[in-house]
Amino acid sequence: MKFLVLSLISATFVVSCVPSTPQYRIAQNPQKFEALSSKDQELVKKGQIRRGMSKDAVRIAWGNPSQVFENSKNGKSGERWDYTGTKPVYRDEFFVGPGYYGGFYGRGYYPYYGFNPSLDVTYVPYRDATVWFVGSNVDSWERLR
Repeated sequence: MKFLVLSLISATFVVSCVPSTPQYRIAQNPQKFEALSSKDQELVKKGQIRRGMSKDAVRIAWGNPSQVFENSKNGKSGERWDYTGTKPVYRDEFFVGPGYYGGFYGRGYYPYYGFNPSLDVTYVPYRDATVWFVGSNVDSWERLR
């Protein structure tokens, strides 16, 4: 039983570490990739998109969006796909203050100070890219440099 649980945990870890690249997504969706025009196939291989590109092509080039929003502009329905990333934020801590100390000088309250270097890391989400669709095709897009 323990072996089964450990195997499942390690398999989940290994699968979660698989890189999500355009080449990987092409291998996962060969029929959708072959249905694209040769121009779109070249862009998708490079992880690039263009105006007029289909949703399938964008999904292969950039992957699944983090969020999908419905919209309406000039009487036409569409979608907005947002892609997010995460940035590490490190917190260094320097502290000074009163505290209980039971060392060389005896027990009691004495001032103390210290430094806690980068022990706290938080990952903050940010919007990396957005794609706007009108109907099923790309109308415009933006990406963080």
